[in-house]
Amino acid sequence: MQTIYILWLRQVKKYFRSRSRIIGSLGQPLLFLISFGFGFGSIYQKAGEGNYLQFLAPGIILMSVLFTAIFSGIDLIWDRQFGFLKETMVAPVSRLSIMFGKTLGGATVAIIQGLIVFVLTLVIGFRPTNFYLLPVALIFIILIALLFTAFGTAIASVLEDMQGFQLIMNFLVMPIFFLSGAFSPMEGLPKFMAIITRIDPLTYGVDGLRGSLIGSVHFGLGFDLLILALLTTLLLFIGSYLFFKIEV
Repeated sequence: MQTIYILWLRQVKKYFRSRSRIIGSLGQPLLFLISFGFGFGSIYQKAGEGNYLQFLAPGIILMSVLFTAIFSGIDLIWDRQFGFLKETMVAPVSRLSIMFGKTLGGATVAIIQGLIVFVLTLVIGFRPTNFYLLPVALIFIILIALLFTAFGTAIASVLEDMQGFQLIMNFLVMPIFFLSGAFSPMEGLPKFMAIITRIDPLTYGVDGLRGSLIGSVHFGLGFDLLILALLTTLLLFIGSYLFFKIEV
């Protein structure tokens, strides 16, 4: 437990020490909120769908969680290259403790980032309609943070260096975000798009967060929670297995 706490604290401290990282990570969510939320707002309203910013904000919150969680997992590559991981591995502690400490630390950073963006959406004009479901919204943020931090750890466990990182970003992470229903409703999609959307794990986070914040849900909150809980558990096991296979 002490190892988990130390590694968790290291991840969180590293995040708060880097003010430029905190400010820089808010740029993309702010850009999407302003350019899409207000740029396409009139078109969305003319289509009879209401306020687009209300629809968009939950997806942007989870976008921030997604990218922060993935980057936290990928930090493992830097730790390997600069020798910190080797120093940790030779310590008389289990690899499972190391993996869970780093995963929980990365997930905590992603949760904090998501909450900061949530506050930012309130400043921009987003207004939750279901305040009594805010704890449920927090659960969705936590599950997405854990899921994708474990996913990032699994990726980092098989990558030798940062050369494959751009490939992962362009062909895996970006499609996960754009195909999650963050920008457009999931009703009326072509059949092939509907299948891809259902395979995307972020879809259930976006749907659940949107349902808990503004009451617009496609699959159902219970179903979204179940799928995310199962996927998070699976990714934690996969991430742990691949982490055990790391050679330093």
